[in-house]
Amino acid sequence: MATNITVKPRKNEDPNRFIKRFQRKCKKSGIFDEVRERRYFRKPSEKKRLAKKKAIARHKKRMRKMAQNN
Repeated sequence: MATNITVKPRKNEDPNRFIKRFQRKCKKSGIFDEVRERRYFRKPSEKKRLAKKKAIARHKKRMRKMAQNN
């Protein structure tokens, strides 16, 4: 993912608030997650296994929500 995020400081904006806005944009675009994933090499089989595990967890969560609503 090649995304360039640009954030310009607003007039009289606190530097901490500016950094927080930048971080929020990065999280929303998925840059932080990608950096975390690419930190170490993962074998393709391991990627598949993790993807399957995440999909199962999402499915279980969806089922719990549906059961709770009914």
